[in-house]
Amino acid sequence: MRRCRESALGLACCYACLAVAALAPATCAAAEARNVVLVVFDDLGLQLGCYGNTEIRTPHLDAFAAEATRFDHAFCTTASCSASRSVILTGLHNHANGQYGLAHAEHNFHSLAGVRGLPVLLSEAGYRTCSIGKVHVLPQESYRFDEYLNDGTQGGRNAVRMAELAGEFFAREDDRPFFLYYCPFDPHRARQGFGNEAEYPGVTPVTYDPAALRPPPYLPDNDEARNELAEYYQSISRADQGFGRLLAALRASGHADDTLVVALSDNGPPFPGAKTTLYEPGVRLPLLVRSPAQSTHGQTCQALVTWADITPSVLDYAGVAPPRPLHGRSILPLLDQTAPEGWDEAYFSHSFHEVTMYYPMRCLRTRRYKYILNLAHPLEYPFASDLFESPTWQGVLRRGDERYGQRTVAAFLQRPRHELYDLESDPDEICNLADDPAHGEALQDLQALLRRWQERTADPWLVKYERE
Repeated sequence: MRRCRESALGLACCYACLAVAALAPATCAAAEARNVVLVVFDDLGLQLGCYGNTEIRTPHLDAFAAEATRFDHAFCTTASCSASRSVILTGLHNHANGQYGLAHAEHNFHSLAGVRGLPVLLSEAGYRTCSIGKVHVLPQESYRFDEYLNDGTQGGRNAVRMAELAGEFFAREDDRPFFLYYCPFDPHRARQGFGNEAEYPGVTPVTYDPAALRPPPYLPDNDEARNELAEYYQSISRADQGFGRLLAALRASGHADDTLVVALSDNGPPFPGAKTTLYEPGVRLPLLVRSPAQSTHGQTCQALVTWADITPSVLDYAGVAPPRPLHGRSILPLLDQTAPEGWDEAYFSHSFHEVTMYYPMRCLRTRRYKYILNLAHPLEYPFASDLFESPTWQGVLRRGDERYGQRTVAAFLQRPRHELYDLESDPDEICNLADDPAHGEALQDLQALLRRWQERTADPWLVKYERE
């Protein structure tokens, strides 16, 4: 494996071999049907009633949480759309699967040749597979679905129409088990807005009063942020309606009791300070899982889990042997546990968002600490185009504000090589302890753990330890 790091070609060959080896294609007879619905929202953070947000109205997701297991410490491994989705669909960190950034337009990032994603593995194992909504990873052959149903979904924002299409897919006369990948575009930005000006047949708009909202600590408390939050929340409520219709369609098909349902988001809210960062608002996300095999419902689990664990979990449920090695592990044994042992670390890998946004970061989070290694720290922190153009950030620039939420603008834009936060005393990650001698031993321990993880996952950026 070490030799494969010598070049991008070597790494590609290495993962092509890993993806082909050790896959035992298990066919699934109708009597053993283990259906899967994987729901990935777009840019949704913890803005749900079931996660304690008292301002948002998300009755369908909240009701589902009462039937499922809610993970309170669930994380994407990179807060960028395509890169995160590649981890969800492969169980490999994006520095290993090669999807370093956005797939579309001039960004043009692709996973490495030979990587086979979840829909391909399940199709080979006898599943019928369907995508409704956003996919946003490449190449298509690595993530190919049997069907793509998007007629009338209005770019993935009419989640009610998406649920109707899901109902048609569920109702097909086909003895094979199914895998549905249901991915609304909400609540992603539509440039400066959130798509709320359009009409969506079947959707009842849920609106919010900006004056009644309280911006989270990472955002400024001003009219721009409150107005944008109101628009963002409306988009979330639209996605929630679609999710409710999706579950209703699953029940109507008679498959509610033989289907694993997993609901999560690709990354955090589309505001500076959240999406594209490895700070908590960008990476700490909702994860709700309901399995026919679990014995408790409405439970919370405190394990630290990441999106690298999603593919191993789905393959575990389906009885399909995964290619080796995957970077995650199945969370299905955790569904009836509150505080399982051995789930106390989460690792993160970010390299790009847009092609112009090179800013590699590696990170380790434990129960108490978060350590971020900014490998290109002399660079100013880059902005995604939609976040830069947001009224919230443009207001900061127009006024020349010195602060953005609880941070200074200068600290947000120019970061040191090492960031260390004590999350117990500083949950908003404001006080960097990396240069504090009192935390020197903790810093060294975390740095050693992070480097060992980079070695285990064949991180090409290991070269930075030798050359810089």
